[in-house]
Amino acid sequence: MSSRTVGIREAKANLSKYLRSIRQGNEIIITDRGRPIGKIVPIQPEELPLAARLQRLVENGLIETVRPALSAGRPAPPIPLPDELAQRLLQEDRGHD
Repeated sequence: MSSRTVGIREAKANLSKYLRSIRQGNEIIITDRGRPIGKIVPIQPEELPLAARLQRLVENGLIETVRPALSAGRPAPPIPLPDELAQRLLQEDRGHD
């Protein structure tokens, strides 16, 4: 992580540029007449909510979102099982032999 010092006027005029730099992990020290008054640093990933962390992974190409094959609200089709296997497994689970 690198650090850069900029004056208030420059920071205001080039805010988008400095925000891109911050997103890349750099920090910006803001000065007023040459005296440091504040620092802008990137948020650490563990400080972000889960949804934001996942979105960052998607944006960086590290993971992909998976779209469900079926429409929302529709149950998945049943898993095919051999004749009476489901009933036998259910009875075994309930302790009925």
